[in-house]
Amino acid sequence: MTSPANLLQDKAIGALSAAAVGDAIGGATEGRSHTEIVQRYDGPVTGIVDYFMKDWRTAKPMSPYHKGDGHVTDDTLMTNLLIKVYAKHRRHLTAFDMASDLVPLMMTDKTWIPELETETVPILRVFLAEKWLVTRLYYGHNDPREAGVGNVVNCGAAMYMAPVGIANAGDPAGAYAEAIEITGAHQSSYGREAAAVFAAAVAAAMAPGATVDDVLAAVTALAKDGTADAIAAVLASVEPGTDWQQAISPLREAIRPFDTVGEQYRTPAQDSRRPSRLKSIEELPVALGFLKATNGDVAGCILGATNYGRDSDSIATMGGAIAGALGGAAAVPAEWVDAVSTGSQLDLRAGGIAMAEIASEIHAADKAAFAARDNAFSALTAPPVAATSRPGGEPA
Repeated sequence: MTSPANLLQDKAIGALSAAAVGDAIGGATEGRSHTEIVQRYDGPVTGIVDYFMKDWRTAKPMSPYHKGDGHVTDDTLMTNLLIKVYAKHRRHLTAFDMASDLVPLMMTDKTWIPELETETVPILRVFLAEKWLVTRLYYGHNDPREAGVGNVVNCGAAMYMAPVGIANAGDPAGAYAEAIEITGAHQSSYGREAAAVFAAAVAAAMAPGATVDDVLAAVTALAKDGTADAIAAVLASVEPGTDWQQAISPLREAIRPFDTVGEQYRTPAQDSRRPSRLKSIEELPVALGFLKATNGDVAGCILGATNYGRDSDSIATMGGAIAGALGGAAAVPAEWVDAVSTGSQLDLRAGGIAMAEIASEIHAADKAAFAARDNAFSALTAPPVAATSRPGGEPA
């Protein structure tokens, strides 16, 4: 395997390959409780496992997906589509790019869908909250900046925001702002907020020498409302060096007051996933909790999320992406990368290589734009040039 060309590429590969691995491993236990997971697999999951339900083709007619066996889910499918939009424009993105480019890709970009075991268009796999993008932007012709209003408030936009963090490597505030902009097309309220905070976390982790504390400081400074409160509560519930198995219970207890879904994950509460300034999605705070508990260990973040259950694939995707950005490509277990690459028919390094190159171009454009602004500002703030006079006191 070729070594990364530089630290930027190394971290980008680490972030996106760990996100995909987390998605694939965590997908097998999605929607289950920790107790159910341990019972099904005769103990905690410690790597790639087969499907939870042997009758997966017929057990859930609305979602007959082959989860497990190294299969990535819609988290990775949407991440890869966003990378394609970045690859086309090679600049910071806007909500209008979601309408003009991401939505058509969802409808026409044939790709291998591991959970369906066939090649088809992504819209046939994504959840209804992601189909909302197509409904509102393609069929409804809504303003992309506010098309997310009315959608169920969930982690659907947050789960694929890692590329935004890479595009803004080392600039958490910039990543936050860009993610807030583009996810207006998809989400609102605390779903949109979490997407921005996740992008900021990845951007902070991309900085040279970044630590877990640096990431947590960045998200704490940027998060708003219930998301900020949920993150604070979760981070206070665990200490660095906590075994991921021991972190599961306190993390669930900490997030419970902010989680609208309730204890029965498949039977959401009446006010589930409705807009609020007091609530938070569960996935991002819990991912940050595992990040702190495991000191940023990629495997620990992914296995903690997988055995936590509930929306385990998205928790593992987010925790994996942040930890992978901190540790680089070598921090992601190679056997997992190989197995998921095979099981999902994906090159897990390709996205990171592409985003590192795109991020370099974005940075160069940002640098040129700032230089132009700096020159303009210098001229604006320079003292006025004194008028010269002719002999006798008359103006020249």
